[in-house]
Amino acid sequence: MGRHGWKSGARRWRLTALLGVGLAALALVLTLSNLPDGNGSTAGTTTDGDKVWGSPTIPTERPEAELGWGFTHTEHSADEGEDGAVERAEKTLTGPRLPQLQHIMGWGSDNPEPSPGRYRFGEMDARMDFIRATGSTPVVTLCCAPDWMKGGKAGVDNTDWDRLETPPDPRHFKDFAKLAATVAKRYPDVRHFIVWNEFKGFWNDAEERWDYEGYTQLYNLVYRELKKVNEDILVGGPYLVMDSLNPRQSENASDELKGDWGSADQRVLDAFDHWNKNKAGADFVVVDGSSYTAEDELIPDEFAATEKFTDVSEWVRGRSDGLPLWWAEYYVEPGDHNDNRDDWAEPHRVAVQAAGLIAMARGGTTTAFYWNPQKRGKDCAGCLWTSTELDDGGVALPMLGLLERFHKEFPPGTSYEDIAVSPEDASVRVLADDKALLVVNTVDRPTQVTVDGKRLTLKPYEVHWAGR
Repeated sequence: MGRHGWKSGARRWRLTALLGVGLAALALVLTLSNLPDGNGSTAGTTTDGDKVWGSPTIPTERPEAELGWGFTHTEHSADEGEDGAVERAEKTLTGPRLPQLQHIMGWGSDNPEPSPGRYRFGEMDARMDFIRATGSTPVVTLCCAPDWMKGGKAGVDNTDWDRLETPPDPRHFKDFAKLAATVAKRYPDVRHFIVWNEFKGFWNDAEERWDYEGYTQLYNLVYRELKKVNEDILVGGPYLVMDSLNPRQSENASDELKGDWGSADQRVLDAFDHWNKNKAGADFVVVDGSSYTAEDELIPDEFAATEKFTDVSEWVRGRSDGLPLWWAEYYVEPGDHNDNRDDWAEPHRVAVQAAGLIAMARGGTTTAFYWNPQKRGKDCAGCLWTSTELDDGGVALPMLGLLERFHKEFPPGTSYEDIAVSPEDASVRVLADDKALLVVNTVDRPTQVTVDGKRLTLKPYEVHWAGR
């Protein structure tokens, strides 16, 4: 998870026409630029120039730690391509203003600091400009680390993308924290930061467990540096993958967090507990995971397996002193050897995704990011919009429609209500508040059911919305 589509590669940059919406901002640097440190000096130099394009509008109110339902930009996204298609995608995303997440290296961003004190932010600037153009809330994941921080060579041409998931050496933890502060200063309108991604590289081979001591040390350094930049910056972790095991497996299986879907991996829970006990602070808690097991099994089936999201959410919230809970990534369809998830027809996929969203919401999750598997061609299973590399691209797809409606109807703070369903064993998933009702048919055949006193005939895998 979070591993597919990471390499930045060569890109055609494009200045997007910024829309006049809400807190829309002027473009930041689209080429490499010197970075002001707030005192008139510079925090580093650039690799080939210092063209500056103004600054964004900076929020004046303390940001909320609960953002709702959004998505993550991956290697290919809507900030590049045919002008008309990019503008179409911008317009499509301006309406719902879903929170959008971008990594600082990989997944569409170049190496941000190829040599100590020399920065390369052009590709990330383009992504941030696109997010601003839609009027959405930007979120940054502070991953990954430049090569010189992890034993590799410094220099623009020496980035080894095969080692992207390698964390910084402990002796460079402070350097990574300083890079995090540099990013925060460069994008002062970004107030939400996640530290690292999935504990990548933090594994203790000798003890066959997560290196939670190392991650927590890095997290604490980054947390403190970000708070020095702006005490209103919100920081979260640990972004652990909440792996689960087949119910028949006993080794490493948790006795406290389990269900029909299997058992949580106790090593993950131990890592969470260590971070939670020893963290310098946190404004929200971040996890990641799939409804299927580590062996790619959907137990008892693809819909019932989503109950794992509810159980994990409740377990985490019970240990995090009321902090908002985020899912940085969530998956309901196992991937193939290339991590592609395209075995299901789109109505089936959207229905299971809707069940997953319902399960997270019922567990108390208030923010979650769909990992958008964007590709350049015409066929893109599970994508949010058609590729902007195509003349007629940038058109919303069914998954985006689901996220938009869910974000609109069930924002943070929603009070969910119990809804009568008849027959009680009907093959549906239901979520409702005092204004909206969501019903998902979990079978590949028409279903008749009475929900909230209304008789419904649902199509196979139908995702049905209604007012109340």
